[in-house]
Amino acid sequence: MTKVDLSVNFAGLQMKNPVTTASGTFAARESGEFYDISRLGAVITKGVAAEPWQGNPTPRIAETYGGMLNAVGLQNPGAEEYIKKELGYLKDFDVPVIANLAGHSIEEYCAVTEMLNDTDVAMYELNISCPNVKLGGIGFGTDPKMAAEVTEAVKKVSRKPLIVKLTPNVTDITAIAKAVESAGADAVSLINTLLGMRIDLRSKRPLLANGTGGFSGPAVKPVAIRMVYQVRRAISLPILGLGGIMTGEDAAEFLMAGADAVAVGTAALVDPTAPVDVVEGLKAFMEREGYENIAALKAAFKG
Repeated sequence: MTKVDLSVNFAGLQMKNPVTTASGTFAARESGEFYDISRLGAVITKGVAAEPWQGNPTPRIAETYGGMLNAVGLQNPGAEEYIKKELGYLKDFDVPVIANLAGHSIEEYCAVTEMLNDTDVAMYELNISCPNVKLGGIGFGTDPKMAAEVTEAVKKVSRKPLIVKLTPNVTDITAIAKAVESAGADAVSLINTLLGMRIDLRSKRPLLANGTGGFSGPAVKPVAIRMVYQVRRAISLPILGLGGIMTGEDAAEFLMAGADAVAVGTAALVDPTAPVDVVEGLKAFMEREGYENIAALKAAFKG
């Protein structure tokens, strides 16, 4: 049986394996009750803003075929509480922490970045799917110019490497990827959730109080694979791939498509041990197929 080395270097961050949690689906204390967090390559924590956010009204989660819809609205306790509780708990684990940053304006993004600069956070993931309230709620991530502006502003104040998380709700995701690369991003992650909706036929109203929400789960994987493949051919930055990863073989597919690391999200809401199960599944797949390391797996793709 082939001896497998799962370690990767992702934008300067050394990881024991290429698997992380996806933001919004990981809470350190709760997840830590089910598995040893140190077994992961890294963890990406739930989106955090400079000040507490209350999130959207309920109901804000709904099941659907092949996945789920959510309109939680990035509810979070704010950076001070995050530093004290989430980072305070995670410091006892041998795993790099990537903080997902949220904001409704460039100033808010910069403020939370500066608040986290002196912490043990290893990297930032910039969630540019947030609506820019100063411009009427337009998402930063849907316009190349706005995506570049917020990326450049956060890079100026950041003392950590910066991943920019790309929204799939655009005509050409490569245009956004190129824009954030030119603005100084150190890596990109994709995809964020697709925009979706369900209707309750009894009440004749949307199932979510917000009307629409983010669609995630295994049904979005082919879209995510396609976008990772396209972005890999458009930019040279490291890519964190996510969107419907349920198994180790799903992770291998993303890596072949061009991702350098992967994140597990919705699967962990179904089975809390999913992130470490994906690590073990990826290792078993590579042993079975004779891949000695991640580079060999990626190089095997013939597309």
